[in-house]
Amino acid sequence: MARSKTNHLGYVIAGVVIGLAGGLGFGLIPLGNGEIDLTEATNVVENGSGVRPLPELNLVGTEDLGITPLSINAGQFLTPDEQNNISVYEARNEGVVNISTETLAYSLFFEPIPQEGSSGSGSIIDSRGYILTNNHVIRSAVRVFVTLASGTRLEAEVVGVDRENDLAVLKIDPRTERLTVIPLGSTDGLRVGQKVLAIGNPFSFDRTLTTGVISGLGRPISTSTGQIINNMIQTDASINPGNSGGPLLDNQGNLIGVNTMIFTPTGGSVGVGFAVPVETAKRVIPDLIEFGRVQRGWIDIVPIQIFPQLAAFAQLPVTEGVLISQIESGGPAEAAGLRGGNPRNAVRSGNTIIYLGGDILIEIDGTRVSTLAHIFDALEDNKPGERVKVVYLRNGRQFETEVELILRPDRYM
Repeated sequence: MARSKTNHLGYVIAGVVIGLAGGLGFGLIPLGNGEIDLTEATNVVENGSGVRPLPELNLVGTEDLGITPLSINAGQFLTPDEQNNISVYEARNEGVVNISTETLAYSLFFEPIPQEGSSGSGSIIDSRGYILTNNHVIRSAVRVFVTLASGTRLEAEVVGVDRENDLAVLKIDPRTERLTVIPLGSTDGLRVGQKVLAIGNPFSFDRTLTTGVISGLGRPISTSTGQIINNMIQTDASINPGNSGGPLLDNQGNLIGVNTMIFTPTGGSVGVGFAVPVETAKRVIPDLIEFGRVQRGWIDIVPIQIFPQLAAFAQLPVTEGVLISQIESGGPAEAAGLRGGNPRNAVRSGNTIIYLGGDILIEIDGTRVSTLAHIFDALEDNKPGERVKVVYLRNGRQFETEVELILRPDRYM
């Protein structure tokens, strides 16, 4: 069963412009510069069709944090909340790494010149060296480096990326280093007002701790590429450029989110930050480690987003939706009864040839479809081989069918 879809009224928030880290003007900027216990390899992670085993993550150092009395100087008093902050920080800060990148520029003579790229943070999620971070931290990098709490700087391999959820998994060879692992928690039962802690490397100040509360849940937020990440955690914990990819922790030191972006009029934190929920990370990590990408389902069609000129020219019965221009002959979509356009009735829009007369998709797996982005959103957590309900228009009449999904082609990644 696919997850229930986010109410698209929430997409008002998704309309906010996304800028790059350090960008100016109102907008969201990537921060470039419960109960699933993952301490055993037999635990499971949810996906669109149920559950599946996680890869055998070696989560050394994920013991229950608890709160123990602190030794303090005579006359010094620490509140229970301060003790908790200190305990979480001391137990987890060495599991946060600094990530720096190297990119290529070109001289006037078109010679490649290495230069410093973006930077951010990451969480060690496995004692063998797997690190969870944001995709935008390492995007366009030709080399990625990780600096541990000990000061050791190691080159990292990019194991896999998930552009749609802005996540990436890196791998380092820890050599003789014993790594501190940050355990993956759960978003089940999270409440607005619950305390959270963020550890990261804002403005290159390594392993900085900030605290706050969960100020919103279930936020659909648009990324810089226009894709929507659902169920984002909103927090007022101060996070800034350089925090990207770092952990958002609960009061037991469990990772409940990956700090990703902030809303800002100035380029700095104003107390509205967003983290990718850990349930999303747990769903995609196995695929990223095994395949280097998320294995997502797709309907074997060539989709065209309807725009006003197309609707008027083709006299379509609707002004929004997705037209099926072409369909794979003999594929699951054709078997389900869907039809593509007629090659003898084609128009050109820019560099795109559109075949008219095909079905118009208006709903997929319970998600209303008015744009191409909605197709990606509808199928974000569906796997190849799963079946989804599709509602479509043909000759002005509404029909529905069930389509078996294929693996999403690379051209739609």
